[in-house]
Amino acid sequence: MATLIAPSNHSAQEDAEALRKSFEGWGTDENLIITILGHRTVHQRQQIRRVYEEIYQEDLVKRLESEIKGDFEKAVYRWILEPADRDAVLANVAIKSGKNYNVIVEIATISSPEELLAVRRAYLLRYKHSLEEDLAAHTTGHIRQLLVGLVTSFRYVGDEINPKLAQSEAEILHDAVKEKKGSYEEAIRVLTTRSKTQLIATFNRYREIHGTSISKKLVDEGSNDFEKALYTTIRSINDHFKYYEKVVRNAIKKVGTDEDALTRVVVSRAEKDLKIVSEVYYKRNSVLLEHAIAKEISGDYKKFLLTLLGKED
Repeated sequence: MATLIAPSNHSAQEDAEALRKSFEGWGTDENLIITILGHRTVHQRQQIRRVYEEIYQEDLVKRLESEIKGDFEKAVYRWILEPADRDAVLANVAIKSGKNYNVIVEIATISSPEELLAVRRAYLLRYKHSLEEDLAAHTTGHIRQLLVGLVTSFRYVGDEINPKLAQSEAEILHDAVKEKKGSYEEAIRVLTTRSKTQLIATFNRYREIHGTSISKKLVDEGSNDFEKALYTTIRSINDHFKYYEKVVRNAIKKVGTDEDALTRVVVSRAEKDLKIVSEVYYKRNSVLLEHAIAKEISGDYKKFLLTLLGKED
């Protein structure tokens, strides 16, 4: 359930011409940029970008980068990219910074197999290295095994489950992840090869056996990158709506909003399921997501995110 409100009929040429006008004169017309790009689907945005380049012989993305700044510019830039290309950029930033492998896990586990394959192609085209090559170069040990395994996975997407397998692999995960006595390699094998349906059955069986969710108290302040990535893998596979709700909640409640995380969720889910994430957020916090966001950010960045949420400021 998307939050994006876009017209079914639009003229890419008229939009391109209007955007050009927004760049001219004494100052950029940010409201016009928001009104146009904040109400266009990915297909419509790519049309606008192509037509703009045909008419004006310049890349719309580069022109936008020179016209607007800060978190607003970053959000618009990520929004205008095709989803696979956007995820490739996000993955590269995460790898180069070495700080947030959760982004890699998120992309690898929440994307469909075909979407993930498209991200890997986009990454290769943009950076002239494979995603798995760059991950392997920047990580070691179990975190490398997990991340490379996740991004190279092509999971079965059907509904079939094997109850006996769920039972045995629930114990494999318990021994390795919770007790830290078993084989991490076996836990990684399970998490990187099984279908999401099978893994959810395994997580449910774990709860039945042990009376608690596998992710409960899995990480704390002393957790290393591998443990955090394991936690994100389990959470995002088990229920990605609740996962995204927590990402947004943590981004907002930080001392100083985590604009990168907030932008990532709103921009990447606005055409997919941001409405469901918003509903989960309200159920968990008794506050509308748009109200929570509006309190934490300001200016054109705020207007743009609220537009993608289907709420005008």
